This record gives sequence, C-alpha cells and structure tokens, in this order.
Amino acid sequence: MLPHLLFDFGGVLIDIDYAATPAAMRRLSRAESTIEFTQASQAELFDKFETGHLSPAEFRAGLRAAYALDASDADLDAAWHAMLLGVPADRLALVAELRRQGHQTALLSNTNALHIAEINRRLAGEYGFAHGIADVLDRVFYSQEVGLRKPGEEIFRHVLREMNWQPEDVLFIEDSPQHVATARQLGLRVLHLAPPLTLTTALPEALRAFPQEYAPAQS
Repeated sequence: MLPHLLFDFGGVLIDIDYAATPAAMRRLSRAESTIEFTQASQAELFDKFETGHLSPAEFRAGLRAAYALDASDADLDAAWHAMLLGVPADRLALVAELRRQGHQTALLSNTNALHIAEINRRLAGEYGFAHGIADVLDRVFYSQEVGLRKPGEEIFRHVLREMNWQPEDVLFIEDSPQHVATARQLGLRVLHLAPPLTLTTALPEALRAFPQEYAPAQS
C-alpha cells in the first residue's frame, strides 16, 4: 500500500525565517526586548495563542505587556508575519500529484489564527485557493483549532485517530527536531527535512526508500 503523508507546514511547505519576527518585534519595543520565540522553544504566550486559548486581540495585548511594544495592531501583525516567506509552487504541485497518485495526505501544523488568515490570503492571491492549503490536501489539522500542539504526543494521536491511520503506514515530513523525536517515539516513519534538504528533492527519494530507511527508531 502507498504510505500516508503527514506534512508540517512551516519549513516544509512554506519557507520560514524564524529570526525575522523577533527582529521585527525588537524594533517595536521601547526596551529593545527580544521575544521568547524560536523554532526550538517559545514562551507560554505563544503556546496559548497556538492552542486557541487567546484571541488575536488578547495575543497582541500580551505582546505589548510582556515586551514593551509600542505599535498599532497592523504593525504588530506585520512583525508577527515577518517570518512567513513564500509557498513555492513546485511544492504544491508535488503534494497535489502525490495525492492524485493515491497517497492520503494531511497537514499537522503548530499555528495560530493570524498566521492562518495571512497564509490563506496569500494562497488565494497567488494560486486562487479558496480554502487555503486544504485545497491540495485531504485533511488539515491546525494546533489552534485542535487545542493541542506539537511536540506533545496527543496531537499526533488525534491525527492518527481522525485519519484512521496506523503509525507505521505514515511518513511524517517535519523540520523541527523536537517534533521528529515525538513522531518516532509513536512509531511514525519520519523524513527530517533539515537544511539543505527541500521537499521536492527529499520526498521523492524518501518514498522510494520507504519503509526501510524511514523506519521508527528502535527503543
């Protein structure tokens, strides 16, 4: 059978510059504060926003209070979106083709209401997508809608239940090591898309090697 494909979003389908948002926020700060947000870890404020426990207005208020930010909503949003780069057309075409070939596909992303709206706006403008990235996938699982986030095990278990997938039949494509570690512990096969690897170069090779080279780590 064809392996099921579970994609991360940032760093896999969309290019991300994790340093761009802290730099943009620092320019808005009276105290030149550095926000506690990186690829590897982040402050509780960001966790709460990514799990739907804060509205955009509450998130902006939290940023202003925690990091001495003097900025309008529009300027805060622009700084928050600075990390979001492009969604290359060749990656979208690859995902659509693999789905056409019969692979079941899903997205599992730690994200938030502001980023979802911004990415959907860009995808509509650039590619005419009516429903954002969901237009090229079978299912989309956003942390802020599920109420859970990676690297916690439960959000992976949620996806497996919803998709009726067995872990060993899934190839998870992810760029963050801490999320890769959880997926391997749960028995998913993993393509760690660390630089300089890109989706269009690494995924076809991973599928040719599946499942031997991408077997879960043995405990």
